[in-house]
Amino acid sequence: MDKISSIGVLTSGGDAPGMNAAIRAVVRTAIFYGLKPIGIRKGYAGLIHGDVFEFKARDVSDIMQRGGTVLQTARCMEFKTKPGLEKAIDSAKYFGVDGLVVIGGDGSFRGARDLSSLGLPTIGIPGTIDNDIPYTEYTIGFDTAINTAKDAIDKIRDTATSHERCNIIEVMGHHSGQIAINVAIATGAEACFVPERPMPEMPSIIDAILEGKKRNKKHFIIVLAEGVGGAAEMAAHIEQTTGMETKVNTLGYMQRGGSPTVRDRCMASEMGAKAVELLKDGIGNRLVGIKDDRVYDIDIFEALEIQQQVRDDLIDLAIMLSI
Repeated sequence: MDKISSIGVLTSGGDAPGMNAAIRAVVRTAIFYGLKPIGIRKGYAGLIHGDVFEFKARDVSDIMQRGGTVLQTARCMEFKTKPGLEKAIDSAKYFGVDGLVVIGGDGSFRGARDLSSLGLPTIGIPGTIDNDIPYTEYTIGFDTAINTAKDAIDKIRDTATSHERCNIIEVMGHHSGQIAINVAIATGAEACFVPERPMPEMPSIIDAILEGKKRNKKHFIIVLAEGVGGAAEMAAHIEQTTGMETKVNTLGYMQRGGSPTVRDRCMASEMGAKAVELLKDGIGNRLVGIKDDRVYDIDIFEALEIQQQVRDDLIDLAIMLSI
């Protein structure tokens, strides 16, 4: 690989708290090593259309505490085409981007892989609140998201107790139950449903609620990953069958916003610095992640072949503790 003198950085796909800390780390680590950091706005679309600028050290002051991404993000269908990919490569050459850091999720990494295949050294940093990228134990934004959901559910439980209600809280996670299962354990939810495991028959849920009422239980909290679906139907059935007033609360995009936690800021900073150090040392086509609570890197092609492992132990723990 040719010597790197400038490093581009972009954020792609869904935003996640902590992305700004990663951007800051990339920019300042690059400057520390005498490299030129180049910002690319609006993800791969910005790379294709030349929405590019040189970062200065002070440009990333006071951004770590902010949610979202100062570079903005977008999903770019044009980039998925061969002409779009070729435009991205030509643009990188035109603006002098010798290496690229991509902060995003699984789809963003497939784009990084394609750029790597065409000769642009690329390093990926996992940024998604779903924590659903198989090669890494942790993704930027997950800790903030589960703490946001935990705070909301704690507040909902207060009013659920006052009114003796059942509340179904829908959290984010189309294909992954990581948020749901973790906040269910953290908030003492009585039931949790995730896409990775078939939903139990409704009679068992009804039986659990009726048994709880016999024990003078004042509320019933159900956490549901959005990918499971059926929250409104479940609420109607519970209310009809048990006589317990049942409400649905969808937390939605509030889980993607907010000031990142210390864990997200620190993990993002470590991974951002690691990405630059790899490129500086002439190493590209890698993904940075967390393994055994330490930062490591893995070949991008190998990483994208790894299959997601279901945390059955956490699901079982939530069930065991919900009695």
